[in-house]
Amino acid sequence: MLKKFQDALDKRKEAGILRTLKSKSAGIDFYSNDYLGLAGNDELQAQLLLKVQENPKLLSGSSGSRLISGNSNTTDETEKYIAEQHQYPSALLFSSGYNANLALFSTLPDRHDTIIVDEQIHRSVHDACRMSHARKLKFRHNDPEDLESILKKQTGPCYIAIESLYSMDGDLAPLQEIAALAKRYNAALIVDEAHAFGIFGYGLIEKYQLQKDVFAVVMTYGKALGAHGAAILCDETVKSYLVNFASPFIYTTAAQDFLWMAIKTGYEFLKQKPELSEKLHQNIEIFRNQDIETPSSELSPIQAVLVPDNQQLRSLQKGLSDHNFLTYAVYSPTVKAGTERLRICLHSFNTEKEIIELTESIKAFL
Repeated sequence: MLKKFQDALDKRKEAGILRTLKSKSAGIDFYSNDYLGLAGNDELQAQLLLKVQENPKLLSGSSGSRLISGNSNTTDETEKYIAEQHQYPSALLFSSGYNANLALFSTLPDRHDTIIVDEQIHRSVHDACRMSHARKLKFRHNDPEDLESILKKQTGPCYIAIESLYSMDGDLAPLQEIAALAKRYNAALIVDEAHAFGIFGYGLIEKYQLQKDVFAVVMTYGKALGAHGAAILCDETVKSYLVNFASPFIYTTAAQDFLWMAIKTGYEFLKQKPELSEKLHQNIEIFRNQDIETPSSELSPIQAVLVPDNQQLRSLQKGLSDHNFLTYAVYSPTVKAGTERLRICLHSFNTEKEIIELTESIKAFL
C-alpha cells in the first residue's frame, strides 16, 4: 500500500507538481487572501487583545460539539449579529468554509434532488456532492444560457451552486441573471461569497439586495476579515434542519469563543475602516492600468495571468520570487491543461511602486 502511495507521489514529482509544505516566506505579498490586511492589522489586534484581557475565558477550549457542551452566549450573539448585518433570518457558524459547504450540500439535497454547479465551483462543493445522494450536473462557467438549458430538462427539486467571485479566474458571477433563473424555475440558489465579503462591503448579495432570491449564502472569514471560520446565512427552518441532520456540524468540536468574538469584532472594524476597501480598489485599478492580459474582472482583487505551460509558469514564479515578489502559481491538473496561471492577489497594503514593479517583471518575462 505504501508503494502505491509513493508511486503516485513520484509521478507528481517527475511532473514538477508535487505539493510540499513551506513556512511563510519573507517578501512582498501578492499571494495571500488577506485582501484588506486585517490578518496583521495592529489596531484590530489591539482591540482583540483588550477583549481577551477583559475576558480571558474567551481562550478556553469549547470542550465539545455545539450540541453537547460547545455552545455559548458568545456563539449565539455572534450568529444573531451576523444574520442582522446581512439581512437574513438566521446564521449558523462553522469552523471553516470547507466545513460549511460540506454541511450544506451533503445534507439539504436528497436522492430525488439535483445539484447544478458551476464547473468552477470550489472543491469543497464537489466533495460535499459526493457525500450526498443527489445527482450532480455541471453548467459552463458563468453561462446563464447553459444553466437554463439544464434547468428546463429537470422535473424534480433543484439546487444551484455558484460563487459570487471565483478564486481561480478572479471573475464575477452574473448573480442577478442566475438569481432570476433560479426564481423562474423554482430552484434553490446557494452562493459562496468567500472572496467577495469585505471587498464589496458585506458581499455581492447585499450589494444587489438579493437576500430574498438566494436560498443560502456561505460567508467565510479567513480572507478579507483576516480571521477564520464561516457562517451559513439562511432561513430559520434551514438552520434547524442543519443542526439536526448535518454531520459536519453535529460531530465537530466547536471552536473557542475567541474565534467568534474575533469575527464579530472584524465586522465592527470593517465599518470603522471603509478606507481599506477603497484603497484596495485603487490598487486594483493601478494593476489594471498596466496592460497585463487577464481573464479577471476589473473589480477583482484576484488577477490571473495565464501561462499555459507548467515549466514556463514555474520559471516565471521563480523569477518573481528572486525579485522578492510572492505570487502563487496554479498548475494543471489543479486547473485544466493549457489554463495554468499565475494567481496574483492585490491588497490594500500594496504600494503603487510594488504593483508597477511586479507588472514590469511579468511583462519582461512574457
